[in-house]
Amino acid sequence: MLVHDRKIKRLEKIANTIRQDIIKMLVKAGSGHSAGPLDMADVFTALYFHVLHHRPKQPTWPERDRLILSCGHICPVRYAAMCRAGYFPLKTLSTLRQLGSPLQGHPELTKLPGIENTSGPLAQGASVSVGIALAGKMDNAPWRVYGVLSDGEHDEGQVWEAAMFAAKNKLNNLTWVVDRNNIQIDGFTEDVMPLDALEDKYRAFGWHVIEIDGHNIREIIDACEQTKRIYEKPTVIIAHTIPGRGVDFMEKKYEWHGIPPNAEQAHEALCELRTLRGKIISE
Repeated sequence: MLVHDRKIKRLEKIANTIRQDIIKMLVKAGSGHSAGPLDMADVFTALYFHVLHHRPKQPTWPERDRLILSCGHICPVRYAAMCRAGYFPLKTLSTLRQLGSPLQGHPELTKLPGIENTSGPLAQGASVSVGIALAGKMDNAPWRVYGVLSDGEHDEGQVWEAAMFAAKNKLNNLTWVVDRNNIQIDGFTEDVMPLDALEDKYRAFGWHVIEIDGHNIREIIDACEQTKRIYEKPTVIIAHTIPGRGVDFMEKKYEWHGIPPNAEQAHEALCELRTLRGKIISE
């Protein structure tokens, strides 16, 4: 499906806004993860503003696509995308990680309409997405299931158990998007537990594999469209991303995996993102 250049430009501006939201949320909370949420802003923008069939004002709409976030620690990007899509008011973003807030440090199913799963323990979302996809397939449901996983959580055996089950049951209604940013909390993934060649591993497990630039919104959309034409197996989209994308002093530094910016750093980050937004608008 051809996406007009004007639509891509609008989505790029939304992704930039979401990155600014993430910085503001994290500095206000004083805790949380920076690198992953920033690098997945383009993916979540493409999902919430183009790919997913959903109704923000009817979060339990039966025919909605299901989005399962396995790596719950990157939830600020999901919260910001949901907010900008119309699920809840903008002022709610400032309550991230506060006692009683619907925006907990990891998503909680009962706290926020539009969240499909409680996530925290890594890899559990993989199994949840497979179970939901199997249920949908048994019911001949029209909706699809999208699971978002980090690369680091592939250290967990549960991911591969879920992957085997999905392939065995030919869950062609299931798409995983893997944030291949090459970092985790203790360092670079290839130092902690080498994952390459990740695409070959998935092919060996019986999945259709698509590799993309995770910051190219057109590639993200095209990959999601391609998954709808795969009939005999599940699909994994390996999205190559730069951790901390958009903030120069955070990019490619694993140390920013699990910490927020302080006030001075947040100011610098927001100035950089606002400058980038101006360039996007003028192009």
